[in-house]
Amino acid sequence: MKLDTKTVLIIGGLVIGAFLLFRGGGAATQTVSTVGAGSNVSVVGGQQIIAIGVKGGYQPQTSTAQAGLPTILRFQTNGTFDCSSSIRIPDLGINEDLPSTGTTDIDVGTLSVGTLQGTCAMGMYRFEVNAQ
Repeated sequence: MKLDTKTVLIIGGLVIGAFLLFRGGGAATQTVSTVGAGSNVSVVGGQQIIAIGVKGGYQPQTSTAQAGLPTILRFQTNGTFDCSSSIRIPDLGINEDLPSTGTTDIDVGTLSVGTLQGTCAMGMYRFEVNAQ
């Protein structure tokens, strides 16, 4: 049986699509579980929790939070083996290596109005929390 070019392209696209679907996609398609209604920020018992997905960068890269509340950054990894699994927050002296899969909470204290910036160990990937 001889396949024409159009058929080969369709089959190839289906194979690639199935591969991406079943391996969980890459950083561009990664789904991050969020807490709260349409946001990655929630307040539980007077403590603010900011959920950040980690794999090939940080999702979301920018979070908006409330100043004046004790805050936890909740990093969620899932098969993360790149430099984004090493968190650096220079202003707070935080250097934390995350497990390849799991959830890690980092207490950043009570946020003041302003921007808290973090990076991976290599400085390639960045995230920020804008406290208002």
